[in-house]
Amino acid sequence: MFPVGDPYRVVKEGSVLPPFIIEQIRQREERERSRRDEDARRPRLELPVAPVAPKKRRVDEDEPDPDRGVIIVDLGG
Repeated sequence: MFPVGDPYRVVKEGSVLPPFIIEQIRQREERERSRRDEDARRPRLELPVAPVAPKKRRVDEDEPDPDRGVIIVDLGG
């Protein structure tokens, strides 16, 4: 199938990743974990903010029906 000297032979056959890729993934996971831990320990300021009422949608006078929608028809059986 693959040449014996091919360094990515193991990856192509699906058994394991090369060690340097595994090490990079491990380091990335450690950095993300330490960043999450730092964020969790960092003090946060929570401001009391009144909830914002949703804005009413402006209805154009030219629009015949503001409640119209979209109809999707599947012709692919």
